[in-house]
Amino acid sequence: MGRTYNIVSIPGDGIGPETNGAAVRVLEAVAEKYGFEPRITEYKAGGCAIDAFGVPLPGETLHAAQDSDAVLLGAVGGPRWDMIEAERRPEQAILGLRQGMHLYANLRPATLQKELGDVSPLKDPGDIDLLIVRELTGGIYFGKQGSYKSSEKLFDGTRKGVIAFDTETYSEAEITRILRRGFEFAMKRRKKLTLVDKANVLNTSRFWRKIAQDLAPEYPEVEMEYLYVDNCSMQLVSRPSTFDVIVTSNMFGDILSDLAGQITGSVGLLPSASLGNPGMPGLFEPIHGSAPDIAGQKKANPIASILSVQLMLKLHLGEKDAAESISQAVRKTLAEGARTPDIAVHGDEGSKSKIILVNTDEMTDRIIANLE
Repeated sequence: MGRTYNIVSIPGDGIGPETNGAAVRVLEAVAEKYGFEPRITEYKAGGCAIDAFGVPLPGETLHAAQDSDAVLLGAVGGPRWDMIEAERRPEQAILGLRQGMHLYANLRPATLQKELGDVSPLKDPGDIDLLIVRELTGGIYFGKQGSYKSSEKLFDGTRKGVIAFDTETYSEAEITRILRRGFEFAMKRRKKLTLVDKANVLNTSRFWRKIAQDLAPEYPEVEMEYLYVDNCSMQLVSRPSTFDVIVTSNMFGDILSDLAGQITGSVGLLPSASLGNPGMPGLFEPIHGSAPDIAGQKKANPIASILSVQLMLKLHLGEKDAAESISQAVRKTLAEGARTPDIAVHGDEGSKSKIILVNTDEMTDRIIANLE
């Protein structure tokens, strides 16, 4: 095999090892068919790393990720680590990887598979095919935070007591580079870009809007739309098929991508990619959480993790034929009626006979069998 790629696998917590393991199996199978070699090494991060090493992101894991071609990440976290101090919680592993790998653009595609029209909670969802481009390195998640005791009072005389605060900051450079990514993806798709902000309230959002307006003339073919985040939430439900590319801040993107996942049937279906500058390793992961309540039961849907491999091959490693093979295999498997519990929603009487309830391993087996 001439083409080799160093892949770091981080299974994580909860259902992470199950879904990540499924993704690795599909990657190895499609690599054999298309003549490249993924050299996969496994490392710990998240709650399991806290248990083993006392920290959510061991230095060994970060260094391996930085030296890799790509990272395949499972989910991290769970209630057993909820009482740990904030700086040592499992979720810090994700933030640490994003910062340490210099990733700033989170891509979250949301597509309603035509075979799953009855799984969407919307009565008439239409053809949903949108991409959320989320800024990853700035905003309220990385701003100054803290708490202090105040002697101030509310209007009724009650003392405020302790006040906690989180600060949102964004630089011109951070906003410009993610907006350019949004415009570039819109140019490759249906040439419509929606900036989601809260410019009627937040100064940072007004800054986003100004920079977007300055950049828009460089992309005259792209139709530009501006929506407040609350309005966008409503519009995603009422007219989801009209969206093409949504670009937004860290926190708003975090929230809206879960909404997009639900209207397309299940967060268990949606992958994501986190990218930095060209030539740097990327991070690929499902958008769902660790779901500890079903961990070890083989109920988890592996499709989001498997499609994260598809994104890795298509957007990052240039193995487009292999990526398309995974896409068609997922579509074919769903068309055959295979369903994990999260998407096993029966439609009309005619469709019930087609539904085949499968577990995590069986879904993966069927997708591998359908690779072409």
